[in-house]
Amino acid sequence: MISDLYAFPPAKVAQTDALTSQLIMAHRRLAELKGVAPLLPNQDILLNTLALQEAKDSSAIENIITSHDELFKQELDIPQFNNAAAKEVGRYSEALKLGFTRVSAKGKLTLDDLVAIQAVLVIGEPGPGIRTRPGTIVGNSVTREVIYTPPQDFDQIVELLERLLIFFNEDGDGELDPLVRMALIHYQFEKIHPFYDGNGRTGRILNLLYLVQHGLLDLPILYLSRYIVREKSAYLVQLRKDPIDDNWEAWLKFMLRGVELTSTETIETIHKLRDLMADTQERIKTQLPKIYSLDLLNTLFKHPYTKIDFVIRDVGVKRVTAGSYLDALAEAGFLEKQKIWRSNYYVNLPLFKLLQGNHNG
Repeated sequence: MISDLYAFPPAKVAQTDALTSQLIMAHRRLAELKGVAPLLPNQDILLNTLALQEAKDSSAIENIITSHDELFKQELDIPQFNNAAAKEVGRYSEALKLGFTRVSAKGKLTLDDLVAIQAVLVIGEPGPGIRTRPGTIVGNSVTREVIYTPPQDFDQIVELLERLLIFFNEDGDGELDPLVRMALIHYQFEKIHPFYDGNGRTGRILNLLYLVQHGLLDLPILYLSRYIVREKSAYLVQLRKDPIDDNWEAWLKFMLRGVELTSTETIETIHKLRDLMADTQERIKTQLPKIYSLDLLNTLFKHPYTKIDFVIRDVGVKRVTAGSYLDALAEAGFLEKQKIWRSNYYVNLPLFKLLQGNHNG
């Protein structure tokens, strides 16, 4: 049995000078990220591009691997581009957006919301939903070592989740910093391990939803999974430890450091994205003034890969006009036109390279 599992939240969390210093840095960078997000007037661009980046790495933690090329092609919904791993990553992005919509509308997260988020992530056997059968363990997939046994009884799992959601939704009493609360929630959710599948991905979505619900971000754009991928061994070591009494410092410092670093990286990405959009905007206005519109520009940056249907939907023009716009942009060097079977699609190469380069950097 995990000693702290049934006594959540912890009665006391010691706040050392080192932890306080890390909290200050994490809050500073997170506030800066919240402030720079509005630099892009169309927030759908951030939700689409950064949500996919987060989805890619959160899924990679679970050994669901896909390339940027496969992932962006999946967005085109062209049958020849069907890719199982990319579809799974796409479901993460959909689940994140579903959670964001629900939390934004209701100002809280419910058990039904939690189950709905996981249901988007998971298909096939044993299916979505809270575990109802005993026998689940968390172990090392290589050595087969049992690391711990989460609660097995359905009613107990529900009770623990409801207790966790009360903590998630309340504003707090001022004793625990909001980022400390987020880190504790993540730890507790992973220890409860309420689902047969999708626990890690659901838990990482909860991090973002918590930040949005409590006003630390306006959009779920903190690219935290990139940090966890880079530090996966340390993440698993800290997650598998059983904090004794109030000794949470190592876990909290790890998570807070992640908030600081990924906030900084996301800020840099937003600045690069804004500069690229501004440069593209001026060049289209100069070279193709007859077809320029802000809606068209936004469409080119919502998806690194685009197609005629996207322009029809977003710009409100007929198919022939949409095709002529994209062909003109390709001829002028703004897009690269590619063809598969009877389908044309168009690649915003500078955007693709920005996202891919930021990921690899």
